[in-house]
Amino acid sequence: MAAKKTPKKPATPAAPKAPGAAMAAGGEKVVARNKALDETTVRLIRDAASDVHGEIRREKKPDLAFPVRALGNVTYSDKKGYFEIGRQKKVRTLTVNTVKSFAQTLRMMGLSKELIENNDFATKRDAYYQSKNWDEARFDEQTESDTVMDDIEALFSVRGVSREQLRFVPDEHGGAVAGNLVVLDPDRETGAIERIDCTRFGSGAYSIPSTVEHLSFETDAKFVLAIETGGVFQRLQSHKFWQTANCILVSMAGVPTRATRRFIRKLSDECRMPVYAFVDCDPYGISNIYRTLKVGSGNAAHLSQFFCVPHARYLGVTPQDITDYRLPTHPLQDVDVKRAKDALKNDPFFQTHKPWRKAIDQLLQMGVRAEQQALAKWGLNYVIDEYLPRKLAHPEQFLP
Repeated sequence: MAAKKTPKKPATPAAPKAPGAAMAAGGEKVVARNKALDETTVRLIRDAASDVHGEIRREKKPDLAFPVRALGNVTYSDKKGYFEIGRQKKVRTLTVNTVKSFAQTLRMMGLSKELIENNDFATKRDAYYQSKNWDEARFDEQTESDTVMDDIEALFSVRGVSREQLRFVPDEHGGAVAGNLVVLDPDRETGAIERIDCTRFGSGAYSIPSTVEHLSFETDAKFVLAIETGGVFQRLQSHKFWQTANCILVSMAGVPTRATRRFIRKLSDECRMPVYAFVDCDPYGISNIYRTLKVGSGNAAHLSQFFCVPHARYLGVTPQDITDYRLPTHPLQDVDVKRAKDALKNDPFFQTHKPWRKAIDQLLQMGVRAEQQALAKWGLNYVIDEYLPRKLAHPEQFLP
């Protein structure tokens, strides 16, 4: 059954509420959901550690099996709409040669358990420095701790647990959000809900936090518009395009971060809302930015179930737009041609969708690329007044 969208409240200021008052309006449900996720994650960590302990008690060599993170172990299902990790595993067995990496893996799992139980979090850099207290199990370089953290994430991803649920958060900025959306953000200690109205940031925008699992939403918007460039996002935000189109604007700022992708995915799932991508017409925008948003990437297919947005559609800029709107262009570089040909030859997403094969072939034949801001040829606000309204009138024509 589709989730019901909750209409926004009017802008008239409400009377101040006592701390925790918002709990009665859904806060308890949010806190309970997050608590259940934490309990599940701790249980899975305990189970994995118990299996290792049990093997040692039986005087056997314990091992841990991690999914192989490579394109050769990836499948694409058009029905599910995203890349999936395959069944190939790499097994780490406790031996004289692996004792240090095995111990580091278990210590990193223990750190995750402590973070959850203390309602805290750590970045990759934090985890690296924490290991300096692990005596002989400490990491000498952060690349070592990053690899172990990636392994643990892959290990638990097959059990439906993301790195953010393990309380390891990326040390990166999320995207920006503006439009008809209220973000419900529970206080870490009290659970009281902070209502963040994304129409009330003036010329600014709401910044997506590094982890978004605890957030929920209220909106009556019709769709999400995910935008590649900050310049176009700023123009649409400053002219309140979100108001005239009744939508939510999200700035991806290039390849979207984990937090940005997860935010869009949760918004799409929980509010049953379509997502339209508006990016540059070049092989990088198509095969890296859009493809990563929609189906994930081959080297991180174990994350796709959490971070990709299978229902996303490609609004533009398309190769046909270059012709239809007579856009200024730049020649395709050798790296662009290679990227486009690799997509056609090796990428299961583009191989599955004939309209995409046709579009990429068209771009190669034209030998050019075009940026979003090329629409400014016809006027600074042409994208607002003409291009987007025409495109949005026919979403059935968007590329898959």
